[in-house]
Amino acid sequence: MTQDRITIRGLRAHGNHGVYDFERERGQVFLVDAVLELDTSAAAAGDDLGRTVNYAELAHALYAVVTGEPVNLIETLAQRLADVCLADSLVDAVEITVHKPQAELGVPFDDVTVTIRRGRR
Repeated sequence: MTQDRITIRGLRAHGNHGVYDFERERGQVFLVDAVLELDTSAAAAGDDLGRTVNYAELAHALYAVVTGEPVNLIETLAQRLADVCLADSLVDAVEITVHKPQAELGVPFDDVTVTIRRGRR
């Protein structure tokens, strides 16, 4: 059976993640896309928020991770975000993309992203 999806795109938060001291000191904007896979049929049948993921609560939890404890790598940040999503037993799998559009690469660019997909084991 194909899973339904709930998606939050472009969640924006200021974080102090990065390998370099200047990234840790002044921070920068990160954007997060989260695509959750789950079965929403029970929620739809009963029109019941308690049987699906409350995406407002999830957005706040993801925001707290980005604005929270700094990490060196956006790969690590993506994993922490995926862990938050998978903490909800209704979520079967999640795809997380972390955008770091203000990274300092020394050349013109639009965005740097890391995308991971995690599921229940």
